[in-house]
Amino acid sequence: MNILDKITLDKRKEVELRKSLIPTSQLEQSVLFERPTVSLSEKLRNSKTGIIAEHKRRSPSKSVINHTLSVQDVAKGYEDAGVCGMSVLTDGKYFGGSLDDLLTARASCNLPLLRKEFIIDEYQLLEAKAYGADVILLIAAILTRDEIKKYSEFAKSLNLDVLLEVHNEEELHKSIMPSLDMLGVNNRNLKTFDVSLNTSKSLSPLIPNDFVKVSESGISNIEAIKELQPYGYQGFLIGENFMKTDNPGASATEFIKNLL
Repeated sequence: MNILDKITLDKRKEVELRKSLIPTSQLEQSVLFERPTVSLSEKLRNSKTGIIAEHKRRSPSKSVINHTLSVQDVAKGYEDAGVCGMSVLTDGKYFGGSLDDLLTARASCNLPLLRKEFIIDEYQLLEAKAYGADVILLIAAILTRDEIKKYSEFAKSLNLDVLLEVHNEEELHKSIMPSLDMLGVNNRNLKTFDVSLNTSKSLSPLIPNDFVKVSESGISNIEAIKELQPYGYQGFLIGENFMKTDNPGASATEFIKNLL
């Protein structure tokens, strides 16, 4: 069993428990549920940098990245830096995140927020909306085509943007559908954790131009972005690069200054 299978198995148990504790009606009554969302895909289309900066405490591949920073400071710092959006990891067991992180980020900035999570149930989309997200992530590797269709259409009914993540050609072919806004190519092989930008380059011609192309993982310098822009990528998800510093906002500011 690879790490993704393990995470998904645990996630199913976790979601069942959450559903038993907080009914959907309670999520729908949350103050943020009626909040108008901000489109990340529109922001990326109109941006010169396309940076989506992440809040991430740890990961299965890197263990601890940064446990000391407050989400509030990170969110404010990213907004001041001029990023296009912020990704907030809400998985607790493997990434040390929580839905409260999403709530705190929402209260601290006006950026489009992506709930970075392993989504296997519509309930998690209601949670995303109730906790202030604007965008949800769907991972092709853990979903069937029917599930991708069901969850992406449900997300659109909630006015949430949909970023779908693929790792290879097979996942891409089963995923392309009108209810997606962005197609993300993860350069990290989830079985080996090896990272290669060639994954983004080789899949780029297969992604129709109706979707905003986003490259994820392994983007740690300006060169990587400059290398990927000619392939039509307009979004770049940067996770560990900013978070492993003492001041992710300042680090993102410097990065964007050099990129422009």
